[in-house]
Amino acid sequence: MTGGYGRRERPPAPEPLTGAGTIDSHTHLDACGCVTAEDVRAAMDRAEAVGVRAAVTVADDLDSARWVLGAAEADRRVLAAVALHPTRAHLLDDAARAEIEKLAAAPRAVAVGETGLDYYWPQHDPNTADPAVQREAFAWHIDLAKRLDKPVMIHDRDAHQDVLDVLRAEGAPERVIFHCFSGDAGLARSCADAGYLMSFAGPITFRNAVALREAAALAPADLLLVETDAPFLTPHPHRGRANEPYCLPWTVRGLAAARGEAAEAVAEATRANAERVFRIAELR
Repeated sequence: MTGGYGRRERPPAPEPLTGAGTIDSHTHLDACGCVTAEDVRAAMDRAEAVGVRAAVTVADDLDSARWVLGAAEADRRVLAAVALHPTRAHLLDDAARAEIEKLAAAPRAVAVGETGLDYYWPQHDPNTADPAVQREAFAWHIDLAKRLDKPVMIHDRDAHQDVLDVLRAEGAPERVIFHCFSGDAGLARSCADAGYLMSFAGPITFRNAVALREAAALAPADLLLVETDAPFLTPHPHRGRANEPYCLPWTVRGLAAARGEAAEAVAEATRANAERVFRIAELR
């Protein structure tokens, strides 16, 4: 589902973040057009130049899972997350489970993800896993995260309550991240009550994202992350162009505006939270 996102024209670099910068908690460097280790280093050089110190590059199928781990081993600024995307849950056979478990156990794989529930694509693509199959795969990934003592990184599209219900039924891991948080104030309160982290992406900057900004304003500072989800969801004012980790400062500033805080404070909080949840200090 990456299409031609990685081939679109990139926007100019944003004004750099000041201070210690922040961390992109969810990106897809392979879908951004990165192929070689040199490509990865170039992308991270662009990111570091504007204050994005590290990025978690996330798998959505087995080929991607192998690639993201290689990228994380090629550049110390890159971390990996490994899972089968919920839309591909029907591919989670015994061989896939064994390989994902092996890859996710690697030291530079800092999360199990992205996994969860997606109720949008089954209505639009007959080759997408149906909700029942997604739920079974989600439960398996939750168990894997608990066994490996790693955070579970959740993809939640049009499935807020069911995602919460599965986490409750299966027993959530110690660390849970709602990637590309897309809920309203009610979901933000539920996540805050449960201690789940909320990661905000480019849509926080979109003019019509009123409910999302209300949710962002409610998120406790210690449960806040930022991400690009690149090459998707490029923030305003460059919506429609190619996204990449270096674009993250626009999202940081949009999130800060929604919270009535300084961009430097949001950058610092999200960097510290990412370092904690991904246990980055243990990798150095």
